[in-house]
Amino acid sequence: MFLILVVQQYTLGSKIILGVFFVAMAYIFLNYGLKMIEMGYVLKNKRPLYNHFYFRLRRLNKKQKTILTNQFSFYKRLTSKEKKYFEHRVASFIKDKDFIGRDIVISDEIKVLIASTAVMLTFGFRDFYIGIISKIVIYPSNFYSNTNKAYHKGEFNPRLKALVLSWEDFVQGFDDGNDNLNLGIHELTHAIHINSMKERDVSSIIFSDTFKELSTLFSENKLLREELKASDYFRNYAFTNQFEFLAVAIENFIETPQEFRSQFPEIYNKIRQMLNFRVKGY
Repeated sequence: MFLILVVQQYTLGSKIILGVFFVAMAYIFLNYGLKMIEMGYVLKNKRPLYNHFYFRLRRLNKKQKTILTNQFSFYKRLTSKEKKYFEHRVASFIKDKDFIGRDIVISDEIKVLIASTAVMLTFGFRDFYIGIISKIVIYPSNFYSNTNKAYHKGEFNPRLKALVLSWEDFVQGFDDGNDNLNLGIHELTHAIHINSMKERDVSSIIFSDTFKELSTLFSENKLLREELKASDYFRNYAFTNQFEFLAVAIENFIETPQEFRSQFPEIYNKIRQMLNFRVKGY
């Protein structure tokens, strides 16, 4: 009798182990298969198979929602469904980052507007957190940087995983939505760019691969380079290096998309592909 019970328990245990094994193998094959399907889709369409999939949507509190609605004009471009996704991402970004004030009190306005800028730039991404940023340091105005012993309006320090901004200059960036000068967009673009070089999620791959395509376009098209320099559409700082050009180009893309598309359609389309930007008006 004891032997029969031992055999039965052993058989049951074996079935459980086999069941777990087959479930694990099925998950691995399914996951691998989905990745292969998406990679084929990405290669063909240059965009993720999907961007938004959430088990639960986070919400901003009433004060934060009012700030978003009244002070961030990009939010008004979105459909009702997109607004829910955008709000969820802003709330999630705020929760994920450590906001630190230097001689300034961190308010809901600071958190919402900086998070909204980050979410705007990554709204076409699946992973929108910009993992290379862990803390956001805010000064009331320009600040002294130990990096190069000079005063800055903003900087991104990948070693410290810190985005540092002058609040005065950040706000001024949104005062004129058509001057192609926006500190928040500029510095966050640097962070997104570096993050894309380190991560291997599908959105980072598309961003970094498209940047390589853009670099190749510039190196092979002398006429385009001459047109860029002759044009006054991009400010001179854009030609400091390829990283600064991208940051300035994305400032222009966000603020004056129609003019960008009209003057430099090939570059415009690369930026749109890079960000997977599918918002009305772009």
